[in-house]
Amino acid sequence: MNNKSKKCDLQQPVEGISRRRFLAGSLAAGAALGLGGLSLSQAYAGSLAPVKGGKLTVGGGQGSTTDSLDPATYNNDFLYALAYGVFNNLTEIDTDGKLIPELAESWQASADAKVWAFRLRKDVTFHDGKSLSVEDVIASLNHHRKDGSKSGAKPLVEGIADMRAADAHTLVIELKDANADFPFILSDYHLGIRQAKGEGIDAQSAIGTGAYILQSFEPGVRATYLRNPQYWKSGRAHINEIEILVIADAAARLNALMTGQVDLIDRPDLKTIKMLERAPGVKVEQRTGTLHYTLPMHANVAPFQDNNVRLALKHAINREEMVQKVLKGYGVVGNDHPIGPSNRFFNHDLAIRSYDPDKAAFYLKQAGMSELKVQLSLAETAFDGALDAGALFAESAKKAGITIEILREPNDGYWSNVWLKKPFSASYWGGRPTEDWMFSTVYAKGVSWNESNWEHARFNQLLVAARSELDDDKRRAMYGEMQQLVRDEGSTIIPMFGNYVVAMRDRVQHDEQVAANWDLDGQRFMERWWVA
Repeated sequence: MNNKSKKCDLQQPVEGISRRRFLAGSLAAGAALGLGGLSLSQAYAGSLAPVKGGKLTVGGGQGSTTDSLDPATYNNDFLYALAYGVFNNLTEIDTDGKLIPELAESWQASADAKVWAFRLRKDVTFHDGKSLSVEDVIASLNHHRKDGSKSGAKPLVEGIADMRAADAHTLVIELKDANADFPFILSDYHLGIRQAKGEGIDAQSAIGTGAYILQSFEPGVRATYLRNPQYWKSGRAHINEIEILVIADAAARLNALMTGQVDLIDRPDLKTIKMLERAPGVKVEQRTGTLHYTLPMHANVAPFQDNNVRLALKHAINREEMVQKVLKGYGVVGNDHPIGPSNRFFNHDLAIRSYDPDKAAFYLKQAGMSELKVQLSLAETAFDGALDAGALFAESAKKAGITIEILREPNDGYWSNVWLKKPFSASYWGGRPTEDWMFSTVYAKGVSWNESNWEHARFNQLLVAARSELDDDKRRAMYGEMQQLVRDEGSTIIPMFGNYVVAMRDRVQHDEQVAANWDLDGQRFMERWWVA
C-alpha cells in the first residue's frame, strides 16, 4: 500500500481517464435509495423558508464516555452528528437518496471503473482559514487505510491502490479492482476531510470545513457548536448555536422535551407516541429507510459455531410480535440479512422466515441437543426497546426448549465493552446506500465491525466479484445469493427493520423532504435544519 501522494505533471492528462463517463451528482451505477411512505400525524412536512439565528438543543440517545474525536472510532449517533456538522466529505447523500457533490464538485471514471478523478472545489477553507488541498484529502483517507488501522471505514478504502494529485485541484484514485459504487463510499461519516499534518492528520483536531465549529466536547455528556460564519455552502448552516446532550434513558429524553429543556429528541419511546402527538407544541415525525436491528452471535464461540444452533435461534424468535410490541408497528419483520426493500438489489424471492418452535427444536436435535441455554447481553442504548425485545425473545424461545438468560449491561460503555466483545448481544445499523457497502462493513472476513465474527468463503468470493461486475443483471444475481447465504448460514439474527422516529418542538423546522439513509435527515440536521 502506498500511503504517500505522487505529484503529476500538470500538463499531462490523467492516466486511465481517456474513455470516461461523467458521473457528478447521480451515479449511473448507483440508484437512489427507495424511500417508503410516511404515516404519522406529522410526516416531515417542513417549512420552505429557512430562518437564520437561534439555538437548538438536542437530546440524543447515543454517546459514551469512551467517545473520541478520532474519526476512525466513530460508532454512535453523537459522533455521526459531529462528523457531518463539523466536517465535509467529498460526496454527500441528498435528501432524495441520490449522491451529489460536496467537497468534490465533480468526478469522472475510467470505462472499467478502476480509476477515478475527483475535481475539488476551490472556494473551501478550514475553520482556521487554510484552503482545502488534495493533500488534505489523501491524508484523511490514508488515516483509515494505514497499517494497523482499526477504523470501521478500513474495509471501504482498502481497495484503494494509489492516490495522487493530477493538479492542484484534482485527485486521482486508482483502485485495485473495479468498483462502480466507489463515490458512494466517500460519503461515509468516518471519511470527513481533515487537514494534512506531516505524514497523516491530527486525529484529535476538530478543525474542519463544515457548517459548525466545535466549542466543547465532553464524551458521553455534551457537545456545543457555533455556526461557521465563512461556511461555503449557500442556503445551509442556519442556526447560530447547537448543543447536543447525551440522554441515554428514553423516559428522561421524553421528559426533557416535554419540559422544554431540549427542542429535539431522537428515538422516542414508541409507547409514548400517542401522548406526544397530543402534546401542545410538539410534533412527531417518521421516515422509512434502511434501519435494522441485529442480534449478532459470535460464530467462533460455542455454541454458535454450529449453524444448526444459529438456525434454531432464528426460528425461535417471533418477529411479527416483536415489530408490533417493540416498534408499535412502525417497522417490518426482518429476514436475517441486512439488505432492505429500498436497496437496489434486494432479493424479493427469499421467503420471510417465520416463528416456528418445532423447526427450532428440529435444528437443536440436528446439533445433538435436546435443549439450549445461552446468555444475551443487552442495554437500552443498543436500541430503544432492546430489553423488551430480549424479554419477548426469551419467552418465545421457551417453546423450542431454549432458555435465554438476559444480562442487563450498563448503557455507558456498551459500545466499547459489550458490542464486539460479548458472544451474544444486540446492535442496530442505519444500513448503507449500496449492498457492497453494507456487506463490506459488517459481514466481510476480518473487518473491524464484523460483529458476529462470521467467515464464509463463497460469500467473500462473491463480495469481490460483485463489486467489480458492471453488468447489473449479474450483480443482482450475486447480491441475491449473498443475501441468502447471510440469511441461512450467517451468524446474525435480524428480526426487524424500523422507521426513524423523532419528536421535536414546533419551532424546529426543515425542508419538506429529508434523507432516510440515517436518522435526523441522514445525521445532517445541523447544517440543514433551522429554528423559528
